[in-house]
Amino acid sequence: MPERLPTSTQLLANYPNPFNPETWIPFQLSQDAAVTVTIYDVQGQRIRQLQLGQVTAGRYVTAGQAAYWDGKSETGQVVASGTYFYQLRAGDYTETRKMVIVK
Repeated sequence: MPERLPTSTQLLANYPNPFNPETWIPFQLSQDAAVTVTIYDVQGQRIRQLQLGQVTAGRYVTAGQAAYWDGKSETGQVVASGTYFYQLRAGDYTETRKMVIVK
């Protein structure tokens, strides 16, 4: 029997959290959508944007499926320890959560 599709789109807690130097950002989609995950620092400055492209409805919760962030900025620099925010945009859905890098 095939797995049922999620009834709602959701951004889930990243793991591990706190992390060093990489983390996975799981999510689920109730319908197909263009997906972007954006990482911000505590000042609201964009650190990195992960364009996942058009993603089909389903659960993306394992390390092989979830969005992956290597703890680096857009320019490839390793970011400092501290609190960061990650935001999922999928169609009309937007949600933001907090994560911590500890080095």
